[in-house]
Amino acid sequence: MSFLFSPIYHSRYSSPCMATLYILLGLLLLPCSSSANDTLTAGQALAVGDKLVSSNGKFALGFFQPAASTITSKFTNITSTANWYLGIWFNQIPVFTTVWVANRDQPIPNDPKLNLTTHLKISSNGNLIIVHDEVVIWSTHITHNSRIRPSINTTSVVLMNSANLVLTSLSDQVLWESFDYPTDVVLPGAKFGWNKVTRLNRRGISKKSTVDPGIGYYSIELQTNGNIGIMLKRRKPSLVYRTYGSETSSILKLLPRVKKMLELVPQTKGVVIPDYVSNKEEEYYVYTSENESSSSFLSLDISGQIKLNIWSQAQGSWQAVLDDPIDVCTPFATCGPFTVCNGKAQPSCGCMENFSKKSPRHWEFGDRSHGCVRDSPLYCTSNKNTTSSTDMFRPISQVTLPYNPQRTDLAASRRNCEESCLSSCSCTAYSYNNSICSVWHGKLLGVNLNDDIEITSEDTLYLRLAAKDEPILLKDKRKPNVGVVIAASISSFVLLMLMFLLVIWRNKLRWCGSPLYGNQGTTGIIAFRYTDLAHATKNFSEKLGTGGFGSVYKGVLSDSTTIAVKRLDGAHQGEKQFRAEVSSIGLIHHVNLVKLIGFCSQGDNRLLVYEHMLNGSLDGHLFKNNVVVLNWDIRYQIVLGIARGLSYLHQSCYECIIHCDIKPENILLDASFFPKVADFGMATFVGRNFSRVLTTFRGTVGYLAPEWLSGVAVTPKVDVYSFGMVLFEIISGKRNFPEAHSDNDDRVEYFPMLVISKLQEGDMHSLVDPRLHDDFSEEQAERVCKLALWCIQDNELDRPSMGEVVRVLEGLQGIDMLPMPRLLAAITKHSNST
Repeated sequence: MSFLFSPIYHSRYSSPCMATLYILLGLLLLPCSSSANDTLTAGQALAVGDKLVSSNGKFALGFFQPAASTITSKFTNITSTANWYLGIWFNQIPVFTTVWVANRDQPIPNDPKLNLTTHLKISSNGNLIIVHDEVVIWSTHITHNSRIRPSINTTSVVLMNSANLVLTSLSDQVLWESFDYPTDVVLPGAKFGWNKVTRLNRRGISKKSTVDPGIGYYSIELQTNGNIGIMLKRRKPSLVYRTYGSETSSILKLLPRVKKMLELVPQTKGVVIPDYVSNKEEEYYVYTSENESSSSFLSLDISGQIKLNIWSQAQGSWQAVLDDPIDVCTPFATCGPFTVCNGKAQPSCGCMENFSKKSPRHWEFGDRSHGCVRDSPLYCTSNKNTTSSTDMFRPISQVTLPYNPQRTDLAASRRNCEESCLSSCSCTAYSYNNSICSVWHGKLLGVNLNDDIEITSEDTLYLRLAAKDEPILLKDKRKPNVGVVIAASISSFVLLMLMFLLVIWRNKLRWCGSPLYGNQGTTGIIAFRYTDLAHATKNFSEKLGTGGFGSVYKGVLSDSTTIAVKRLDGAHQGEKQFRAEVSSIGLIHHVNLVKLIGFCSQGDNRLLVYEHMLNGSLDGHLFKNNVVVLNWDIRYQIVLGIARGLSYLHQSCYECIIHCDIKPENILLDASFFPKVADFGMATFVGRNFSRVLTTFRGTVGYLAPEWLSGVAVTPKVDVYSFGMVLFEIISGKRNFPEAHSDNDDRVEYFPMLVISKLQEGDMHSLVDPRLHDDFSEEQAERVCKLALWCIQDNELDRPSMGEVVRVLEGLQGIDMLPMPRLLAAITKHSNST
């Protein structure tokens, strides 16, 4: 219970009896502050610190600060200046999650006297209002005719078990309800649609960022123009980027399929039951849940995707079981101006070359609307007669062209198109395709990477850059030499003929002895015969190493392609199942994951064919003295690459893939020492009984998370733990075993414990591999050491996700020092006593 007027509480009378009397009088005369029940009646007020709680205890309504509620303090420095909002949230879930916000565009500024000046109450005209400093900043704005207009004594507001906040009259007439005014979330039982009589359309609008619930950039609503369907729109600029069910028949056919699909998914069976209603008064979608103990919600994400989120008690987090559109680049301009969106990468948004993030802080919290800005300004001068510019153009191929092009019919060639763009100081890019010249002025929006190998003709965008950003491109306006052109043409023709003969010769070889067993699938994965792989590997004679599921052998295909063949141990599933599993892994593509070329499934033989990595595994370069020492830049590149690969497996695949055996032996390096994670997804190859696999002891001693030893079900955080142990080895160039770090006096010191002590002393030089001769970045080394300590925390909930790890390594999030993990503290105590 909080008091709205402090003078009564802080009485100037010294007598306890008089003070008590004044407090009682104050409670009788002033509006009451609400306690933790589900109803607020006329005459009561809800202050900061109070809340209404639904009768089932599932939802709560009160004032909150998004920054203090949703951001993990160990990775960010959120100050106490965050604004306040009135909202409804899940009351029994440890992860603070709002489902409705009242004043999302009228935030209440932080104030030391906030609890005395801000409250929610029912006004004299029957509206529910938020008052701050005696000013109404939000209201339900209900209107009444003279016959049913309620007074302050005849209304109340109730937080229902469904999280619907309902304002009613004394006769239980519903005057207003929050379900009619959704924010970015739709809950079970809430109607998403429109009232054909009142024209009320319940549209959802995304929030701006994870720390700003204000009105964002994407909306979803039902069409009210006679067409039947749902529209996903970008609000500024206004653009519909996705529609669902443009005809009644398609909706009626789609709904049973959706129901069946949801029944087949264990997480959604009985939890999400969709329905569609259309009559003379209303048209809406709704979903219900048979399991009252479950928690779920549909949301319109910051990036414009619809997500079905279900709370996982085992994981202790929200699980997005469905995403639509699946491609994160489908929502228009999700990455902001002067960016390129790549749906296959993690993170998906990146700045164009020679551009940098305009506001890294906004990017960190999911708001990428500010996009990127130029590193170097363009040089362009304009007067009445001419325009002068020394700017250059960089081609960007295999991308969708930006939004809102302007066509120039006067340009007869690409050179004319380029000159047309240069003639205007506001022109930022051009494209010339099929004799059509298109130019863009101002910000470039909606540029998405499209590197699908089936694309036969791509549009090329020519991006305007300052001359000093393009030193390798020289402006050559000389006329081409006719002799050079003729010679180049003859050479091109001869080369084309040679390539034609080579294709014929290769096809002939394949006809005589094809390495293909069956057909090449749509994923591009090749099915090999066992005899072909035995021949390619010289009967498996050159072993490259041994992984968690079998041995790896070097081989060479008939076209001279060098491969690595993994011979799986203990995989006995049928050929059809194995092929299906290989196909699913074949769809997973990331620059930091080893590429799967093909497979073999004959009899009891199960083999996987990967690209061969020229520089082998990471352990060979860290722990052997007869190899070239990896410099600091390469080590940091390796650390960041591993993190990006694991983040992709955990968060960007259709099903979360847990590696279970992260160690230097499973990190491969290409010719440029670019890292690629190997053995990913192997858990699916030993059977679909995922829980059995993940609760069976796996991995390598020295990299095992405590969960393996305790026997509880594991999560992707076991990979985070192993990654942290690998970070220590990359830093030191030695194994983490105690004997690898003994001093001259034979005192044994475990390296992670050494990291804690040296970090506190500010001594990074004692931690980094001495073979680097102190040639390293102290800031980056300290960041990696702190991150490694967070990753090896005993409690998996204290460890960061791999997505957070990537952001820390990229310098987008800060990271603080932390106490010693309990396991290391126990080891330290034992060592000292010994």
